[in-house]
Amino acid sequence: MAKVRQDAWSHEDDLLLAETVLRHIREGSTQLNAFEEVGDKLNRTSAACGFRWNAEVRQRYEQAVDIAKRQRKERKRSMSAKQPQLNRSYQRTTETIAMDEDEQISPIAVSQVEETTDIEHKVDLNQIIFALRTLKKEMDETNRSEKNAAKLQSENDYLQKENENMQKEMKQLEKKLETVQADYQAFLQIMDRARKMVVFQDQDDQTTPAFRMEKNGNLEQLAR
Repeated sequence: MAKVRQDAWSHEDDLLLAETVLRHIREGSTQLNAFEEVGDKLNRTSAACGFRWNAEVRQRYEQAVDIAKRQRKERKRSMSAKQPQLNRSYQRTTETIAMDEDEQISPIAVSQVEETTDIEHKVDLNQIIFALRTLKKEMDETNRSEKNAAKLQSENDYLQKENENMQKEMKQLEKKLETVQADYQAFLQIMDRARKMVVFQDQDDQTTPAFRMEKNGNLEQLAR
C-alpha cells in the first residue's frame, strides 16, 4: 500500500482552503485572513496555506474568484448606497443593491444578483463533483495497489516456502552423498586389503621350499 506524507494536502483540505478564500473575497476581507483561518483549522502556517493556494488551488478556481470579486463589488456598492426606509414592505439583504428612499428595486439588478448566485452555486457544485470524482479515482487506484501488493506478498510467501523445501531436500541429498562417499571409501579399503593379501600369499608360495625324501632317509630339496 502506498504511504501518504503527513504534511500532504488532501482534497478536503484544498476544498476548505478554496471555500474560505472565496468567502473572504466576497466579504471584502483579505486572502491573508483566509490563510490564517485555514491554518488554524488545519494546524498549518498561513504561509503554507498561501503557497498552496497560489501554487495549486487558485488555478482551479479562477472563475469562482472572478465571481467572488464581482459579488464583493456589489456588496460595497450596496453598503455605500443609501439605507432603505423602515416603512419599506420588504427587507433588503446585503447582497442586493441599496436604493434611494423613493427608488424601486431594479428588476435588472435583482436578476444580475440572482444570476451571479446561480453561477456561483454551479461552480461550487462542479468543484465538489470534480473533487469527489478525483477522490473516487484515487481510492480505486489505492484499492488496486493494495490488491497487487497482497498478490505479490502471497507469491513471495509461496516462493519462500518453496525455497525452504528445496533447502531441506538439498541437505538430505548432501547427507546421502556423504553416506555414499563413506561407503565407497570403506569399499576401497576392503579391496586394497584383499589385494595385499593375495600378493602376500603369492610371495609365500614362491619362497616356501619343497623337499623329497630319498630311499636312504635323506631329504632332497626339489627345484621349482
